[in-house]
Amino acid sequence: MTVVAAYLYRHGKRVREVSITEKIDCPSDNSEFVWIGICDPTEEEMQTLKEQYDLHPLAIEDAVKADQLPKVDIYGEQLFVVARTARLEGDTITYGETAIFVGHSHIISVRHGSARSHIALRAQLEAVPSLLIHGVDYVLHAILDYIVDGYLPIVEQIEEKVLLMEQQTIDTFLGREEITRIFALRRHLTRFQRVLGPMGEVAGKLVRQDLPCIDANTRPYFSDVLDHVRRVQTMVDGLLQVLASVFEFSNLLEQQRTGIITRQLAAWAAILAVPTAIAGIYGMNFENMPELSTRYGYFVVLSAIVGACTFLYVRFKRLGWL
Repeated sequence: MTVVAAYLYRHGKRVREVSITEKIDCPSDNSEFVWIGICDPTEEEMQTLKEQYDLHPLAIEDAVKADQLPKVDIYGEQLFVVARTARLEGDTITYGETAIFVGHSHIISVRHGSARSHIALRAQLEAVPSLLIHGVDYVLHAILDYIVDGYLPIVEQIEEKVLLMEQQTIDTFLGREEITRIFALRRHLTRFQRVLGPMGEVAGKLVRQDLPCIDANTRPYFSDVLDHVRRVQTMVDGLLQVLASVFEFSNLLEQQRTGIITRQLAAWAAILAVPTAIAGIYGMNFENMPELSTRYGYFVVLSAIVGACTFLYVRFKRLGWL
């Protein structure tokens, strides 16, 4: 386990570093609390935290396995919140998990597979004691807001890629690689939607329900988190529609270009059919063919072929087939 940071706070200010093996007795007025941040703990190390902070066994099990969708569980006077982190690697969205134990005088964040540390967030909160003085519920809001804010750059980067693909669709045919990429992005965004939905439910519960450790004055902050989740959901919905339209638009353009080529081939086939038909008639070599003895028959036939082909060419040109 990596203990990223573990500190005791009093009246919004850091007092001292604490160990996960020591029991901290904080006053009941919520003026003091402990904030512990750890990464990839083992079961034995989580048991130590369980004993010191009276964490529920089911919550401990979920925090160790790290395979949960976002949720809020209530265990007596404590909350257990699970959030999913996300990051973009190429065209692939990969996920991590942050489990958060919230008591009246402690908040413990357990990260798995998250590339964004909470060190910057902690420094930001410590710089404003007037906000940190609100206690553990405000820290919970800050962590969730930090996680959700990480979603927006992912969607914006994918949006730029999709817009570029849309422009390429207008200029050229989509190849197999581009089509495969469209379906891959569509699959990743659909999976992302399955994370955003529960994240919105988590924020909604923290806003609307009367939960332990959550003060009524802090609920508007969670409402802001909910708004951010909904904004990302709207952007993802829009991207899915754009991807579908890119594929459909590519198909329409391909059908149009195929139709143009088909008309051109049909026009040239009709033009070439004239000399082919005439040459076929005079190539039958029957004995009783009066035209074969005509002195200027060869030139007349050539003139007829050229005239007919020219007429057909001009006609098809006016129709836009050539």
